[in-house]
Amino acid sequence: MSDRPIAAGVSGRGLVDPEQAVVAASDEGFARGRAAFETLRVYAGRPFRLDEHLARLAASAERLGLRAPGIDELRALVLDTIAAGGAGDLGVRIYWTPGAPGAGPSAVVLASAVPDWIEAVRTRGQRLVTLAFPARSAAWLLPGTKSVSYATHVAAEAEARRRGADDAVFVDLDGTVLEGTVTNVWWREGDLLVTPALELGILAGETRAALLGLAPEAGYAVETGAFGVERLLGADEVFTSSSVREVMPVASLDGRELDSRRAAEALQDALRRLAGAGSTG
Repeated sequence: MSDRPIAAGVSGRGLVDPEQAVVAASDEGFARGRAAFETLRVYAGRPFRLDEHLARLAASAERLGLRAPGIDELRALVLDTIAAGGAGDLGVRIYWTPGAPGAGPSAVVLASAVPDWIEAVRTRGQRLVTLAFPARSAAWLLPGTKSVSYATHVAAEAEARRRGADDAVFVDLDGTVLEGTVTNVWWREGDLLVTPALELGILAGETRAALLGLAPEAGYAVETGAFGVERLLGADEVFTSSSVREVMPVASLDGRELDSRRAAEALQDALRRLAGAGSTG
């Protein structure tokens, strides 16, 4: 997502000036990171898997102890914000916060241009490093919850860049592959695609879900589960998936060069075709 939104909407207020402050400093979403959010991509004015993202937002809110958003009202706010952002491709972020004390929960929707760096990195392939990170499979650690508490993920990205890479892959302390800082991780072994299972506490990415359906059509079987990092490091091909970045090939992992992007390119093309045929819901 770009730093400066081009359109914004706030529950109870509708469309607002994107430069206007809309979150109270006393809101726990700001003060303590107790808020849920979703990020999705818009293709030529059409949001991809919007209903699925809104359902995941509601599930994250429940885990955080927040009152569930009104889905119909929130969908309307998202669509209004997208329309205000123009007819091109956009990245949209939806926040659901507890709100200021006594005011009740609040939704904030921001629409931004898709960052230019994404296509440049897709062309050259991203450079990744593995970082140790404990799994969040215990219920109290909020597994699969997309909250704004992202400080450790930002720190991981900074550490990856310090090591000369673009981003990181989290690996549990026992060597089990988990996920990227903002992505799901995939690798190819021959005609088999492998990706960690949701039971490990990773985020149930909506692009991940789409690729699970697209992979067989592209000629690939898929295996999900708990896999040691040695399988990832020995893969024929590695790529990541996320809503705004889509399918991103990996050119190097922990310094090992990876030349193949056969599956990544096939699935990126399939994802774009699916998005082009998709609807607002």
